[in-house]
Amino acid sequence: MAAIVVASNILVQFLFGQWLTWGAFTYPLAFLVTDVMNRVYGVTAARRVVVAGFITGVVCSLIGTQIEGAYGPLVTWRIAAGSGLAFLTAQLVDIVIFDRLRDQRWWRAPLASTLVGSSLDTAIFFTIAFSASLAFLEPGNDTGWAAEALPLLGLGPQVPLWVSLALADWMVKLGLALLALVPFRIIVRSLTRQPT
Repeated sequence: MAAIVVASNILVQFLFGQWLTWGAFTYPLAFLVTDVMNRVYGVTAARRVVVAGFITGVVCSLIGTQIEGAYGPLVTWRIAAGSGLAFLTAQLVDIVIFDRLRDQRWWRAPLASTLVGSSLDTAIFFTIAFSASLAFLEPGNDTGWAAEALPLLGLGPQVPLWVSLALADWMVKLGLALLALVPFRIIVRSLTRQPT
């Protein structure tokens, strides 16, 4: 989990196209780790892994707030708060949903928990980090660029840029949630040596 969090914190600095960062492709693996831990070792172990990931994320964010980029700190306090709150909330909700569905068909718990967790993660992070309505959280941080009205994903109605960024991020997470079912099944079978 720590490696995924560190990699995602670094890769979020680099764009992949116009609407995504490379971190959008690594971060969803955190849900795979949480779900495997939950299935194989139980809720308590999954929570421990999430806490380790959260602490790692907080450390990365604190370091990022001290590194100056071309436009100021690489990580603003709003981004750090949004990232931490989104991660912790989404992962803990993932654990609860997974646990409630664990006795159903093998794919329901990881798919449902990851879809809900990913949706929460996206909504919480992008709203806290970039919504103009929360500018009071860090008045010195100019997020005007994120509020610029542009067509949704370059094609739809006019929305703040951050909404397109959030939607693209969310769509990648949903796609990876489906793809992650394959490694989930393989990893769990190899660790338990029994059908999931």
